Amino acid sequence: MSRPSPKLLHLTVSVPADIKGRRRSGSIVKVEEVGGRTEELLDRSAYLNINANWVNAKGAWLIHVVLVFMGKIIIDTIPGMTQQISWTLVNLIYLNLSYLMFHWVTGIPFDNELHGGAYDDLTLWEQIDDGAQYTPSKKWLFTAPILLFLASTHYTNYNPWLFAINLTALIVLAIIPKLPQLHRQRVRFLTGDASGVSTPVTPSFPRMDQNPLHATNPADAHFG
Repeated sequence: MSRPSPKLLHLTVSVPADIKGRRRSGSIVKVEEVGGRTEELLDRSAYLNINANWVNAKGAWLIHVVLVFMGKIIIDTIPGMTQQISWTLVNLIYLNLSYLMFHWVTGIPFDNELHGGAYDDLTLWEQIDDGAQYTPSKKWLFTAPILLFLASTHYTNYNPWLFAINLTALIVLAIIPKLPQLHRQRVRFLTGDASGVSTPVTPSFPRMDQNPLHATNPADAHFG
């Protein structure tokens, strides 16, 4: 008489339906456009943007020349300052301040609620003349740092090292940010995980109160 073979317990595992994967982005550098939505365009046209309109006011162009000469006079008061270093410092300070003002800070400091936050992602350069290119104000703002670079090159007696420093600062801080090809473009670094592996948005192990494991009661096991 053959011995009866025991029946194995029937074990079922249910996976919760809410466990889904989030695909990790494979991009390290991402270029995206900002401020192009229709509702933002309507909000900008509702009121005058006084944050950017001052560049078209009387004396707005002359203020650059006045600030440069005031800065030159202040720097010359430093003991032991030479003309070569003085003009180089004036050029570098002007380029850094203009980059910070026109190409780094975004939004408007006052009356932002009137425009519904439509300028939050735009720099001052992108706000000037409603983003139009080659306007008189933008031509002057493009020309001013070049004229200062030529003056600093001349008064530094065309020193090759100082020329290289001034030229690099001019290209990086004044010319490239003003190119129409970069208008309202943003370069984002490390925007996502580059591994390409899906990351679950919910825990992969269910909680004890969810009872995902449905096992047959051992007491119900019987032998045939």
